[in-house]
Amino acid sequence: MNVRSLLAAATISSLLASSAAAQEAVVTYKSLSPELALDLARATLADCQKRGFQVTVAVVDRFGITQVLLRDRFAGPHTVSTASGKAWTAASFRTSTTELNAISQPGMMQAGIRHLPGAVTLGGGVTVEAAGSLLGAVGVSGGPGGDADEACAKAGIDAVRDKLEF
Repeated sequence: MNVRSLLAAATISSLLASSAAAQEAVVTYKSLSPELALDLARATLADCQKRGFQVTVAVVDRFGITQVLLRDRFAGPHTVSTASGKAWTAASFRTSTTELNAISQPGMMQAGIRHLPGAVTLGGGVTVEAAGSLLGAVGVSGGPGGDADEACAKAGIDAVRDKLEF
């Protein structure tokens, strides 16, 4: 009888262990739909236009992969790669590029961030989050400074906030 009890306990333990391992093998996450990413880009661009700025807007997913890129007709050619870089940087580091700029000044512990390939630490890259999950990021380039780019990005996020809470 004792042997049967031990075998039953061992069997149950191995089933529970394999079930827990299977759960860890699959990861679920939320992401922006292409339609929502486009709505976010359009709202951001519209806010910049209202302020009189000719910009490029990039929206990336949580992994930093570009979903949408909108360039206003008179935005400089450099704004395409800069907006994409700001969005990628914000998503990659899970923080705004303005905050990264502040903590990565020369002589500071995080100064090396500025030398990483693809990292753009100019203001204008903002994470997109909902219900505690990182969904992606938006990057803006072409305004009269990083603070102006960031203001447009935040206004774009605010414009679609009700759609982010899914």
